[in-house]
Amino acid sequence: MSESSGLLRNLRGFLLAAVFAAIVYLIVSNIHIFGNVLLVLLGFGGVVLVHEFGHFIVAKLSGIKVEVFSIFMPPMLLGLRKTESGLRFRVLPSLFGRGDSDSVRSLSNSTEGTEDKTGETEYRIGLIPFGGFVKLLGQDDIGSVKRIEDPRSFSNKPVSIRIPVIAAGVTFNVISAGIIFVIVFLAGIRLPPAVVGGVVPDSPAARAGIKPGDEIIEIAGKRKDLDFSNILIASALSDVDEVVQLTVRHEDGSQESLGLVAERLPGESIREFGIIQPLSLTIADVSDAKTLYERTGLRPGDRVRSVNGKDVRTHWQLVETVEDSIVPEVTLVAERSTGQGKSKLVKSQISLRLRLADKEVDSEDELGHIYSMVPRLRITAAADVSAFTEENGKSFIDRIKKKLGFSIDADKIAGGGENRNHNLKDGDIVLAIGDIENPTYVEMRAVTEQYENKQLPLKVLRTDPNRLEQVVSVTVTPRRPADGERAMIGVGLLLDTGHPVVAKTISAENGPARLDIPRGAALTAVNGVGVEDFYDIVREITHTRDEQVVIDYRQDDGEAGRTTLKVDIEKDYITVKSVFAEPVPFGPLEKLYRASGPINAIGMGYRRTVMFVAQTYVTLKHLIGGLISPKNLIGPVGIIAVSYRIVVEQPLVNYAYFLGLISACIAVINLLPLPPFDGGLIVLMLVERIKGSAISERAQGIAAYAGWVLVGMLFLYVTFNDIVRSFFG
Repeated sequence: MSESSGLLRNLRGFLLAAVFAAIVYLIVSNIHIFGNVLLVLLGFGGVVLVHEFGHFIVAKLSGIKVEVFSIFMPPMLLGLRKTESGLRFRVLPSLFGRGDSDSVRSLSNSTEGTEDKTGETEYRIGLIPFGGFVKLLGQDDIGSVKRIEDPRSFSNKPVSIRIPVIAAGVTFNVISAGIIFVIVFLAGIRLPPAVVGGVVPDSPAARAGIKPGDEIIEIAGKRKDLDFSNILIASALSDVDEVVQLTVRHEDGSQESLGLVAERLPGESIREFGIIQPLSLTIADVSDAKTLYERTGLRPGDRVRSVNGKDVRTHWQLVETVEDSIVPEVTLVAERSTGQGKSKLVKSQISLRLRLADKEVDSEDELGHIYSMVPRLRITAAADVSAFTEENGKSFIDRIKKKLGFSIDADKIAGGGENRNHNLKDGDIVLAIGDIENPTYVEMRAVTEQYENKQLPLKVLRTDPNRLEQVVSVTVTPRRPADGERAMIGVGLLLDTGHPVVAKTISAENGPARLDIPRGAALTAVNGVGVEDFYDIVREITHTRDEQVVIDYRQDDGEAGRTTLKVDIEKDYITVKSVFAEPVPFGPLEKLYRASGPINAIGMGYRRTVMFVAQTYVTLKHLIGGLISPKNLIGPVGIIAVSYRIVVEQPLVNYAYFLGLISACIAVINLLPLPPFDGGLIVLMLVERIKGSAISERAQGIAAYAGWVLVGMLFLYVTFNDIVRSFFG
């Protein structure tokens, strides 16, 4: 028997050594990743430790016996318990021992056959780094409170003691959040300021007259320490039809009070004002700096100083300058650091493209045009999208958007349909769809919807590898994505600027008189000057000093024609806008938020803690009321994924700030009046206090099990969404 025990003990030791060696090898070979992961786990574990320590220390001070204090969840990795002769510990008892509370000899410093009095509390570390727990004598989160004769049992203590013990975890989380924020603001943290970087067309902010560069200096009566997150929170957590009062300071220094009602904008899951976060003029860090340089001539850290010779001081000025530059490319001049405090100016040529429109187009008079002339459509992305399903439809579009750097045009996706043979290709010019030749975007969208799940014929102009153009007939089958509002064919669309061909002239609201140019006609000259593309057309129209401009054109059948354009220099009748053809990754605009001293830091930390606590409560309220989708929730997997990205990409102080936010959120969630949350247990004890006697063990057990089922279902739901977001979206 002893030989068998010795053999088994040796086998266990060998297995432990092998596992330990494998772990050491993985750590050494991935030391940088391991360091980041360890920091994430220590941070998240620290937040949980504070919560559980609150329960632990108040229980100890209240004379309640604490059986287990564990960081992270079972199975147990390591257990420590005091003894008269030192410490007794257990390592993976489920592997090396029976795993119950009496199995303390798995790996121990005690001597076989001797009695050694042990301490009442075992301190554990679990293998699953999600949460932690404190086990009090006579108290169990799963099931009812156990009736035990021991006077140190939790159940034998009066309600006036039990409630503070349970509430201590939440209290410690709130206090720790405040302390973290105080430290953060003493050190200083860079956050996006409450400045308008851009405005979504036809949004509440746009209708209120808010412009890029405006600063929001007051939100719902609050002025201190505002950053951009305050704008997002105020809109997302406002009630339906609630008017949120903002005070805006314009770039000229004037101030204006506005009332905005948040709306759920197209493609968004929460309600917003339509205010876009500001960006800086500094090129952001990217994973592939070499490719960025090859595409744009820019490097991370470069700061753009001018566009086509015009100085720019802000990103929104850069955007405005680019939008008004109806030219094939622009020249950016950027300042690049050369080290030792020196820098040099570098030039970069960036190609431009024309957007379809500033917003989602519902009618033709909203299309982008040049004195009523609308260019043809060009396909920018085509792929085999036959695998469009509920799970990958949106991610495909997102990947296309990220790859091509789409802005507003990214939402003009005509696609989500079957295109197994790659019938459509990048650069194809749409000549006809169905029975409509040279369609506008509105016409193409309407025909696509009519042919849902049917064969749809298209005719395109395609350039072959030898740069020869040929007309190609193709067919596609429009499909409706699972979460889509209309049928699509799987392509992105832009305006064709490379050919001086007018798809159609339109009568735009408050626009110029509609030019009498046949659909599909190619312009040949403007005021007698030959033109080869739409950039030539814009140049000749905008540079003319005449009030009347003569435009010559030729139709497909060779018939020539002429029309006269009346130029009004007081009005902007060129509504198309340019954007970078190659995505240029600008970093966020940030402002240093630092307290002037300890007293100021305490005030800033207090306000930030209150803000996040209130935010969490209102979020839960709107979640129950259906104003916020459960898909927006984040669980442990998501928290760890976000934590890892912050640790890898941002300063350590930003991670501390995030931990303060998580600590405040955990405090609120744990006060939910639902067992097994602390709030649910407090409710049961309040009922006991009012009732005058304890609730029956059976009723407590039913409530506890029901609570665990609901919490378990919610945990699985948010974990699934976390995995989809972190790894597939």
